Amino acid sequence: MTFPASAPRVFYGWIVVAAAFAVTFVGFGCAYTFSAFVPSLQHDFQASRGSVSIVFSLAGFLYFSLGVVSGPLADRWGAQRLSMFGMLLVGAGLALASMAHSLSTVYAAYGLGVGLGIGCAYVPALGAVQRWFVKRRGFASGLAVSGIGVGTLVMPPLATSLIASMGWRGAYLALGCGAAVVGIGMSWFIANDPADKGTGPDGVPAPAGAAAGVTSGMLLREAVRSREFALLYAACLVCSFGVFVPFVHLVPYALDHRIGQRQAAYLLGTIGVGSTLGRFFLGGLADRIGRQAFLLAMFAGMAAALSIWAASTGFLALAGFALLFGLFYGGWVAIMPPVVTDLFGGRQVGGIIGVLYTSVAVGTLLGPAAAGYMFDVSHSYTLPILASAAAAAVAAGIAALARRQPGAG
Repeated sequence: MTFPASAPRVFYGWIVVAAAFAVTFVGFGCAYTFSAFVPSLQHDFQASRGSVSIVFSLAGFLYFSLGVVSGPLADRWGAQRLSMFGMLLVGAGLALASMAHSLSTVYAAYGLGVGLGIGCAYVPALGAVQRWFVKRRGFASGLAVSGIGVGTLVMPPLATSLIASMGWRGAYLALGCGAAVVGIGMSWFIANDPADKGTGPDGVPAPAGAAAGVTSGMLLREAVRSREFALLYAACLVCSFGVFVPFVHLVPYALDHRIGQRQAAYLLGTIGVGSTLGRFFLGGLADRIGRQAFLLAMFAGMAAALSIWAASTGFLALAGFALLFGLFYGGWVAIMPPVVTDLFGGRQVGGIIGVLYTSVAVGTLLGPAAAGYMFDVSHSYTLPILASAAAAAVAAGIAALARRQPGAG
């Protein structure tokens, strides 16, 4: 007597992708609501735009720089625990920010809570995804980080509505509770290595007797000494001085040009739409045309989009900029981990990505705050926007020098 073959189980790698999507959605979605809070924080604390911008810059510096610690820890201990702890910190930071009575307290609560929280979760979650895929690595990574794009689309308008109905304090408390519940719950599904589930990358059965957790590739100390890593680091460093300026200053820029608060928040959401499209669709395209060439195109595209921003004042023009910028920004974020894995292998990919993202941390710390202080002095965003475009163009040139055939598996 024969029985019908059982239906094939869902490849667990896609569950890991879904969990990483949730982590990036919650973490970055909450972080990128900051622009919606700028007017309230300025009003309540009688602060300049530059000083308020430091709050976001501090958080960004922490969540990109902490990967240098959380990445290697995830390689050793697994990504699940670090991601769960990170989401707890995000929720606690937002809740504490809701009780702040000075801007310095917001620096500590939001900056440290959100910054450290995303720093604990982001690189480990993405590093775990890379190990589960080879042929569709770009697509899978794009899906995972599309949570950032969807979060940017959904969360700023939600924050604006919460601020209108509950005040900025109530809005921060509500966001913090939601971040903790959703983020911790989904982080539980992250698995660090296909061997832990009895399979190999892409769902190919693991060889009989294969040792769990063994992955080919360079050691961290070997990778960071290579020419390719140095050039990749330089490109990300230069680009990141300008790439996060829109996330802090697009809403104030729109308000300065007599665009309403709700429409201005929609502009930030439009970056999220473009970013989601870039991460979801362009990651698969990169697998076909070559991931390193694709990375160069993303730098060049961000430079072109930022140049458009400098000449845009009306809502429709700014919406066009936001959509285009989001598309290329999303593609850039999606393709970085696969490029790193292509070049250096998956053995210590979490640590390598973590070190690479310290470059982004420096730019995130200095860029938005510098743009705010430039505005305070000149009462115009023209100079910081053009400087941001120039930085992305220089990054494209550096990325061109870094291209080579993958050699680390």
